[in-house]
This record gives sequence, structure tokens and C-alpha cells, in this order.
Amino acid sequence: MMPPEAGFASPETSRRVSIKNASALDGNADANPAFPARTAADAGQQSAPGRRGPEVATSEFQKFIADSTGKILPVFGAQFFANATATATFTPISGAPVPADYPLGVGDELMIRGTGSIDIDYRATIDRNGQISIPTIGAVNLAGVKAGDAESVIRGAVATMYKGVTINVNFGKLRAITVYVVGQANRPGTYTVSSLSTLVTTLFASGGPNANGSMRHLQVKRAGKVVADLDLYAFIAKGDKSADIKLQDGDSIYIPAATGHVALVGKVNTPAIYELRTANDTIESMLDIAGGMPVVADPRRVYLERIDASKSQPRSVEQFALTGAGLKRSLKNGDVLNVTSITPDFSNAVILRGNVDQAIRAPFLPGMHVSDLIPSREYLITRNSIKRQNSAVSTGENDKVTNEAAGNIASRIGGLIDEINWDYAVVERINRSDLTVSLIPFNLGNVFSNPSSTDNVQLQPGDTVTIFSQQDVAVPMDKRRVFVRVEGEVKAPGVYQMNAGETLQSLLARAGGATPDAYFFGTAFYREQVRVEQEANLAKAAAKLENQLRIEQSKSVANARALSTNDAQAAEAQRQAELQLAKENIARFKQLKPTGRIAFGLDPAERSFTRLPQLKLENGDRLVIAAKPEFVHIFGAVNAEASPMWRSNARVEDYLKMAGLTTDADAENVFIMRTDGSVVARNTSAWSFGGIGGVIVMPGDSIVVPEKLDKETAWTKFTKGTREWAQIFANFGLGAAAIKVLKE
Repeated sequence: MMPPEAGFASPETSRRVSIKNASALDGNADANPAFPARTAADAGQQSAPGRRGPEVATSEFQKFIADSTGKILPVFGAQFFANATATATFTPISGAPVPADYPLGVGDELMIRGTGSIDIDYRATIDRNGQISIPTIGAVNLAGVKAGDAESVIRGAVATMYKGVTINVNFGKLRAITVYVVGQANRPGTYTVSSLSTLVTTLFASGGPNANGSMRHLQVKRAGKVVADLDLYAFIAKGDKSADIKLQDGDSIYIPAATGHVALVGKVNTPAIYELRTANDTIESMLDIAGGMPVVADPRRVYLERIDASKSQPRSVEQFALTGAGLKRSLKNGDVLNVTSITPDFSNAVILRGNVDQAIRAPFLPGMHVSDLIPSREYLITRNSIKRQNSAVSTGENDKVTNEAAGNIASRIGGLIDEINWDYAVVERINRSDLTVSLIPFNLGNVFSNPSSTDNVQLQPGDTVTIFSQQDVAVPMDKRRVFVRVEGEVKAPGVYQMNAGETLQSLLARAGGATPDAYFFGTAFYREQVRVEQEANLAKAAAKLENQLRIEQSKSVANARALSTNDAQAAEAQRQAELQLAKENIARFKQLKPTGRIAFGLDPAERSFTRLPQLKLENGDRLVIAAKPEFVHIFGAVNAEASPMWRSNARVEDYLKMAGLTTDADAENVFIMRTDGSVVARNTSAWSFGGIGGVIVMPGDSIVVPEKLDKETAWTKFTKGTREWAQIFANFGLGAAAIKVLKE
């Protein structure tokens, strides 16, 4: 060894010394004999990196519980290992933090760096003598030295030779140890693991206990003695790792068979099969592991199913409460504890629902009446009503963008609040002795106008009070609100609130009467209920067309079987073309939108609203008094579809001569769509153009000229049977726009 004075700076020793090793330069320490290769047993039993852990087998007790409950319960803790991946973390590792109390031993690698009077960059491995050897320094004993003290030990060894050297020590690969996993393990055998490994981490490598193994008595045996007994439930449920010790080379992990199993089902936070740690485990201790019970559990009523193989009827059940004594009851192998749910019933509540601000469950108070549950009428303003009121502000600016949006404003007037049925509300009451239900109807209006009346029903616990709107239960016409629109040629168009029983004449009078430009023959009247009925009938008509199409196609297919091959192919091609055409036409038909228009059938010369029918108004009705149109519209098989000026006393034939008929025109089936919503088809009393040419055309009328039936086009497919189609246009309140939909 060099003399101490050699460490002082002097002319003879002033040169800097550098200590390096090859492994520190290239990082290659794989050939170090201190790290033995994994055994064949270890390699065969560990999963490939990234592979899921072993599939957990189903135990006989799980199958038994499945027969009783209809589902396989998991074994508590088994998923802890099923989700584990067997990777290289169970072999010697580098880069992991080394605890300060870690005792160094043979095979541990240190990286030593020093600066000052000597430069050190050296990687060393503790040899079988427990030492490392640093060039120019000599051997340093490190076996048994704690990792936290290694730096000071090495600094002291360097200081004996050199002064003023700063030492830094890090750790590389740590030594490997060999342990044995025996007993009821998923993969028993020999394992080479890191010297930092503990009982829990090594259990991962072995896949944990098998279906019969214990999770509550995981033992480490060292030199013939049990040095650790781990309850894995304490770790999984509570995070308690106090019994998880570091392993040493040669340790054995013993997994005994489980003491027994019980099942917790029903309203527990973690329904599963649980292992008993001792024969005296209580319900309380097992519920503690399961995370207790949810708030909906009913501790007053639990059922314990038990097996006693010594009896002729081995299974029995008993009921008790989870009071102090119940929680202290011991569980036995094979027990099934079923915790029931509380009954979702209230002992002191009454319910308000229906057309109200919000449905509530209120506490019952002695002497409580309906008026206590509904203190004021404002409680009957629904949330939807409030939303409509708020949207009147948020959409007001947008409503001015287009005419359609402006029309929506008028349609919403009068609908801010859901109208209430003040004459009928009801209390539902349950007789708990025989579970019958009785209804107690009352007049809601009287509750507020005369609180002392019998309508202010005295409530009982469990009562349900339901409030209805006029849409929920239709009220008589004279009690309904009526908001109607009148537009067009009246002196004050707008939305008016009408009294029950008022008619069109009343509405026109309230609007100031008609203007001089009013064209009563073109009056359009729309009702929502009529539109709904028309829409339903239109859907039925579309379904009828589709059914007829299927019938015709079936006939065509049947007829084709009797044809020759060439004829059959030609017939099939024609059938497919007709089928496609028919489908397109039906699709157009489905696009038609009924308007809910009602035709009044007024005389074209009518000049007074007194001739309008005495029709009682309903909420949402809309009356449009048109100005006299200046044009007539011509559609169909004409040389030029046009809208010529209306001429007094001009007839259908006059306009058809003006437009010119095509060679395909079916003059006999011309029909007129009147501006009042009616349809005029062939009239045998007229004298030309198929009997309709002599009909006088009124302002705004639409003349429809179909094509002949022998030319199969999209238009003729829809104008076959003109009388039927004329009837459809009339019945569904369809106008000229519908013709365009069908034709395009």
C-alpha cells in the first residue's frame, strides 16, 4: 500500500491520476459471473413480457354459489394476480432506487466517481470475498455494509491515499437471489429474483395462490423458521404491508391451503367470495374487508345460509339483524350472507307530481292539506312553460330573419303557459292493510278560492297528489283557452283570444272586418287537429301504394315464369325499371305535407263574411283572407307550363288553348285545384275537353293536365286514376306546391 504522504501535492506527485475501467466506458457488465442465468424452471414458469397473468380457475365453492345466485362471484383478491404481468422486473434490475438500509452483498454493482487530486470513473462488482478492488487504492470491504454508508466507506478508503478527493457512489445492477415458491401456488418452483424483492413482489412472479391456496397465510420460511406470515387481505383492503418482508437468498415462500370460504352477496360494497383467516372470523370483520355496506342496505334484515353436512338436510337459513350481536356472529366455511336492500318507501312523505313546477316528495305533517303541499298557483307553472317564456327573449331577434320565422312568432302567442285543468285533480291513497288503491278527486280551483272547502283534501302519509293540464285530460270546449290567428285582408290582422263558442264571424268582427280587397272564395282556414288527421291518412295512403306495388310485382314475377328465356329477361328488365320508378314516386308522395286546410265551398262571387260557416273556433286555428289573385296556373302535359293572367269568364278550354296541349296530353282527365282548396274533376255536364273544358276558371286556380296512360312516365304513374288523385289533393288540403313535389 502507498504511504500516506503520497497523497500530498509535491513536485514529485503533482501530476493528476485518472482511474477508469473498460466496463465503465462501454457499459458492458453482462459477463459478470455474479449474475447467474435464470433457471429452466424459472424461465418456464414466468410469462413472456407483456403477457397477462394466469387465468383464475373457478373453484367448487364458486360453482356452488353460482347454482344458488345465478352468477359466478369473483374470489376477493384473485384479480390482484390475474391482472399482473410477469416481466423482467423479477430478475436482477438496474436503475431502481436502492434503500439506504439495503445490505450490500456479492454481485452488487457500484459506480464510483471521484474528482480532485485524482480522477476516478470506475465500475466495480462486489466479489465473493465481499470486496471491491479500486486501482491505486486497493481492496475495500463492502459485504454487509448498508447502501447508505457505502459512499462514506469508499471515501474513507480513498482518503488514506489521496487528499481533497470528492467521491460520489451510485448503484448499477443489484445481485440476484434464488427463492422457492411451494404449496398451493399457481406456478410453484424456483425463482431468480432481485435482491430488492419482497414477499408480495415475488408472489406476482409465481401467479399467487391457486384456487385452493390461501391469501391470508402467506409464509416466508428461512433457516427452518417462519419469519413472516402475511395476510394479503390486509394489504388489498387496507394497504397494510407491515408483514411484507425483503427476501434473502434461499428463502421459501409457502402457500398453505385456505381455511375456508364464505360468500357475501346482496347489498355489500364488494360482493365476492372471501377467505376465512381463522375459524372465528366474524361478520363484522368480513364486512370491513368488503368495504362495508352501501347506504341502501337494510341492516335490519339479513339472511345467513349455512351448510352442515352431518344433517339429513345439509342447508339451512336464518334471519337476523346486523346489530351488535349480529355483527359479532362467527362465520363458517360455506356460509352465504345475503344483505337485503331497504324498501324504497317513505313512512312520512307525500308526493306532488304532474303539471307542477317540479315533482317533489315532501315530509308529511299532521293535519296537512293539499294547500300546504301547493301554497300558491305559481307552484303550477311548469319548467317547460318557463323555458318557453325565456326562449321568447333569446329567439326574438332571430325570428325577424325570414318570413317563416316571423310566422313562428305568431304561432307561439298564447302558449307561454300550460293550461291547467282546474276542475279535476286527484289524490291516490294506498290502504296498507290490504294494498288497495283509492282515488280522491277534487276541484283544484276551489283549493285556492275556498281553502275551507272539502276540495282541500286532508292528506295522509304516502298520498300522491297529481295535477293535470288540459292536454293531459281534455276539458269541455267552453273551458278551453282559444287563441286564433287571422291574417291577410282584414283591417287588424293578429292573434286574438276568443271566448268559448265564438265563431269565424266573431273573429272577423274583432279584427275589424274585411278590407275591400278581400277575396272570400280564396279564404284558407287551417286547424291543427285536421292536419294531424290528414297526416295519418296520408301515411295510410302511402302504405296502401306500397302494398299495391308488392302485389303488382308478385304478379309480374309469376307471369314471367311462363315466358321463354329471352322474353323473361326482357320482362324482368322492364319490371325492375318499373319497380325503381314506382319507388321513386312513392318517395315523392311521402314528401307531401298536409296543411290542415278546411275547404269552405263558398260561392266565387261571395263578397260578405256573413256567408262563412258558423264554425266554432279552437285553440291554434288560423284564418287567412286572401287578396284576389291575378294569375291562373297550368301544370302537366302542356307545351309551356305558365301562370297566365286571370281573365273574367275565361274557361278551362281557353287557358289550355293558350298553353297548348302536348301530343301526350290526356284532355279527358284534366282537373282543377281551386284556390279555395277544393278540386274539380271531369264533369260530364260540361261540353268539351273531356267534359271539364267549359268550367269557368277562378282567380288563383291551378289547371292540371295529366299525360296519357299509354306513356309510362314518372308523371303519368302519379296521374293515373285522376278522380282518385283529385280526391287525395282535396282530402289532404294539398295545394299547387304538392303537384310540383310529385312532378319533379
